[in-house]
Amino acid sequence: MESSYLLPGFLGFLLVVNVLFARGRQEVSFYQNYNVTWGNAHFSSLYDDTEVHLTLDQSSGAGFESKSYYRSGLFQMRIKFPEQKSPGVLTSFYLTSKEDLHDELDFEFIGSNGPPYSLSTNVYTKGVGGREQKIHLWFDPTTDFHSYALLWNRYQVVFFVDKIPIRVFKNLGIRGAYPTQAMQVAGTIWNAEDWAGKIDWSKAPFTAHYQGFDINGCVVPDVPDPGSFRGCYYSHRNAWWSWRGNQTLSTRQGMQYKNVRRKYLDYDYCSDRTRYPDPLPECQAPTGI
Repeated sequence: MESSYLLPGFLGFLLVVNVLFARGRQEVSFYQNYNVTWGNAHFSSLYDDTEVHLTLDQSSGAGFESKSYYRSGLFQMRIKFPEQKSPGVLTSFYLTSKEDLHDELDFEFIGSNGPPYSLSTNVYTKGVGGREQKIHLWFDPTTDFHSYALLWNRYQVVFFVDKIPIRVFKNLGIRGAYPTQAMQVAGTIWNAEDWAGKIDWSKAPFTAHYQGFDINGCVVPDVPDPGSFRGCYYSHRNAWWSWRGNQTLSTRQGMQYKNVRRKYLDYDYCSDRTRYPDPLPECQAPTGI
């Protein structure tokens, strides 16, 4: 897996070289890091478990999650979304905690009769979401695999599509909310017909394809209450995803980010004065570009 998301210049080059040669571009088995959590009959794997399919029909969808919890890292998946016309079908890739007032970082692909093809992101902190943003993808995500990634450290969360930053959520400390809880990595396909459009079940089953099951993150030890573990997030500063180059966007990625926001942003809660007459603190924070 190539991990040169934010590191610029020579450091970025060295990282790419080291990672590529160390891993030999080997694919990782799904079962090394993940388990199926529901809908077993709607789950299948192939190519020595390096690709999995989640299917949705009228009886069930399916989902998986990581065996471990993490408190920082780079989390990515290659996904091909259902090919059929699929309003009402929701395919997701996300991080989530198991606290009562949970943290969560979401990618959600809402099926459509596209184009356009919409990708939503959301951020939950201590059980509070409502931070939706939606972009129109600049490609057809149903015909091939594309990379979706989350960089999460104590400084920022960055959402990437094909290594292009589409959203930045900064840590403002006491001035704002920020995800800090131990989270698992998860993927699902499910019926969102009650709010995302009526499903044409004659086109079922709907299939989401996932690849790329290696995880670069700080693992929380196997303890009864992962949420109580305070390591990783503050103390794991030697990990490359927390280096200075990953604390803000590089100049090049800042340009990419502005371009995506200018051309493809469809909805941003920060601009929704009906819901938020007074913008939330993170909406007023500079992204560092």
